[in-house]
Amino acid sequence: MLSSPRAAGRKTEQFQVSVSVAPAAKVTFKLVYEELLKRHLGAYELLLKVQPQQLVKHLQMDIHIFEPQGISFLETESTFMTNELADALTVSQNKTKAHIQFKPMLSQQKSSGQQDTVLDGNFIVRYDVNRTSSGGSIQIENGYFVHYFAPEGLPTIPKNVIFVIDKSSSMSGRKMQQTREALIKILDDLSPNDQFNLISFSGDAAQWKPLLVPASAENVNQARSYAAGIQAHGGTDINHAVLMAVQLLNSAKQEELMPEGTVSLIILLTDGDPTMGETNPARIQRNVKEAIDGQYSLFCLGFGFDVSYAFLEKLALDNGGLARRIYEDSDSALQLQDFYQEVANPLLTAVTFEYPSNVVEEVSQDNFRLLFKGSEIVVAGKLRDQSPDVLSAKVRGQLHMQNITFQTESRVAEQEKEFQSPKYIFHSFMERLWAYLTIQQLLEQMVSASATEKQALETRALNLSLHYCFVTPLTSMVVTKPDGREGSEVAEKPMETNRENRHKNFYLGRPYSRLHTTGDRGFRLTGTSGKIANDPGRAGPRGPLNSPRPYPDYLTAGESVLPDMLAPSVPERMIHGMDLRAKDVPAVASDSITGRLGERKASGSSTDLPQPAKTASPPGTTAAVPAPIQAPPIILTLPGQSVDRLCVDIKHSQGPMNLLSDPDQGIEVTAQYETERAQFSWIEVTFKNPQLQVRASPEHVVVTRNRKNSAYKWKETLFSVTPSLKMTMDEAGLLLLSSPDRVTIGLLPWDGPGEGLRLLLRDTDRFSSRVGGTLGQFYQDVLWGPPAAADDSKRTLRVQGLDYSATRLLKLDYQEGSPGTEISCWSIEL
Repeated sequence: MLSSPRAAGRKTEQFQVSVSVAPAAKVTFKLVYEELLKRHLGAYELLLKVQPQQLVKHLQMDIHIFEPQGISFLETESTFMTNELADALTVSQNKTKAHIQFKPMLSQQKSSGQQDTVLDGNFIVRYDVNRTSSGGSIQIENGYFVHYFAPEGLPTIPKNVIFVIDKSSSMSGRKMQQTREALIKILDDLSPNDQFNLISFSGDAAQWKPLLVPASAENVNQARSYAAGIQAHGGTDINHAVLMAVQLLNSAKQEELMPEGTVSLIILLTDGDPTMGETNPARIQRNVKEAIDGQYSLFCLGFGFDVSYAFLEKLALDNGGLARRIYEDSDSALQLQDFYQEVANPLLTAVTFEYPSNVVEEVSQDNFRLLFKGSEIVVAGKLRDQSPDVLSAKVRGQLHMQNITFQTESRVAEQEKEFQSPKYIFHSFMERLWAYLTIQQLLEQMVSASATEKQALETRALNLSLHYCFVTPLTSMVVTKPDGREGSEVAEKPMETNRENRHKNFYLGRPYSRLHTTGDRGFRLTGTSGKIANDPGRAGPRGPLNSPRPYPDYLTAGESVLPDMLAPSVPERMIHGMDLRAKDVPAVASDSITGRLGERKASGSSTDLPQPAKTASPPGTTAAVPAPIQAPPIILTLPGQSVDRLCVDIKHSQGPMNLLSDPDQGIEVTAQYETERAQFSWIEVTFKNPQLQVRASPEHVVVTRNRKNSAYKWKETLFSVTPSLKMTMDEAGLLLLSSPDRVTIGLLPWDGPGEGLRLLLRDTDRFSSRVGGTLGQFYQDVLWGPPAAADDSKRTLRVQGLDYSATRLLKLDYQEGSPGTEISCWSIEL
């Protein structure tokens, strides 16, 4: 039976499928879907939920990627991978193709000492393709074409940006704190060529400065102070605040304070419906549209689920922008920062695509207001029957101070042949992609259309949905039961809440196909397959492995440009009849939960190290309780020295510290140390290749790749691999950053005596002669003086002409995790 869908969280939507299995029967579930990946901050991301909920004797997952442009980088990440499971993962890659296989044996799936499976979490693939400054890549197959456009090497257009921040009482607490945190970080990311201003509003609105100001260091610092002082109180007057932002831009334009060729953006953040001033959503939308009059772009961020997302979406789409939900979670500040990074670097304005009218027809949307760095524009169309040997295209746009035209062409026969060869490609996928984009754009246009236009758009979108068997907000799929049983199950498009816009995203469905390939590339072509064959007598898994491959057995699903989606998949023997009907789809709300498992390594105390002397107290007195042995902030292992451990205490610190810097290794480690609390407030590791930054705080770890932030909680399993860096975290919380030729850097949330963040260094013999920094200096020429004559527990350490007094002390070694091991080390103070 197929249950009603349960709308999910940020990246998935959940469906349940169940079937009765006779005793001792063997059942094979084939789960297939198709997904449209969107290029986000310079990468495509394929996310798979791996949650079999039981041990599986034969489990295999294959992901195939085919990119004619060439694959520029590829990385995998998992939230359930252990050292044992890592042996079951293989990645092979050439110039245009990649194959990722995960095939764990039964013994590898078992948790330590248990019969439960450790497979419970996400498996993520990220990649991008080679790009040039040309007009992009045109791919042709079976009479349809898809044009991918994301030129490299273009300069960023300066922008005028106004942040409109809701500070009503409903924003109080963590939401306001996260908003302040994100806004301060966003202000730091402004370009010196940008202009900006801030408006905070509740029942009334106040602007930080009377005019737009340049993003100079002085102005940014003042704005940071202003943002840090925003406090939540009062009601919500969205109308007044947005119109104030429009007036600021209009005034700058009239007074010629807005440089020619710049892009003007308004970014609105709110968590609720309007409660003061103008409260009618339709009138607010009309007022804002008339005021902006096509001159500026408005982006709306809805914080949480108390806001009417449909209202914000229409407000944004009416004014050349888009809406985005910010989920209330520990990473809300990062979500805000990521959104800003998406729009922070405009590259082109007024982008139009031109194709010979005698060659192509029925082209999807071919004009766009803005192209941002890290994104991609995708246009699809149909070739006429008498198409030429070569399809040419022109893309026109405006740079900062000039017009530009890109040209590209594609040989039809060569393209047709290229996409016939890979066995995992489901052919005619470009036709379905054309239909998908067309339906999506029709649904988007309906948001801002008049009543008459809306009916025509809905009719066309409905007809295309029915023809291509897509489950959209306008349609639902009915699965009839086999063997003449009464009743049927209906799969409908889930929505976020009952108040959500119904034209957000939809499924790609196909009634019949035998290929186990999933695809395309977010428009990119990927292929993924997964098979679970149960043992005899065992019922099918309650939570199946989501196993994508380009095109479905019976049902397929995709991820829309608007939000995310996951389609139902039905066992082969269950499908008897299928009927696609137009239906008004109610909204369903739910959250998705991902469990993560890992392994913990225990550590104990050592008894063969020097112990503190025991003393007896005189009768009638109370023995003084010795202070507990503390873990030092840093333990260093010095290569080539007879003294193997150096414990470093930091007594003097002002501002961020440069702990390590090795230009040959491409590694830099900085940190902030709080001497009063005797702990690091954060440690940051930066790699040059790949360009990646890891920032650890006591709360979580944030990894930044290509300006995109990913947050990970401590003590949750993480396994991420790129060709030049491996990043792992076990359940004890030990985060290791390693590669074959680099020093291994570890970060740990130590919760023993002297709790706080800790830094680990391994393979330190790989440091180059150019290593420097507060800690790096100890890997240069280090000279130990002889022990002091009066006390052999003291000696002098000379580093780069400076002398440090070293004392032999007992400390706790944190490097194997809590509770730590007592060690005797030479301790110095910095």
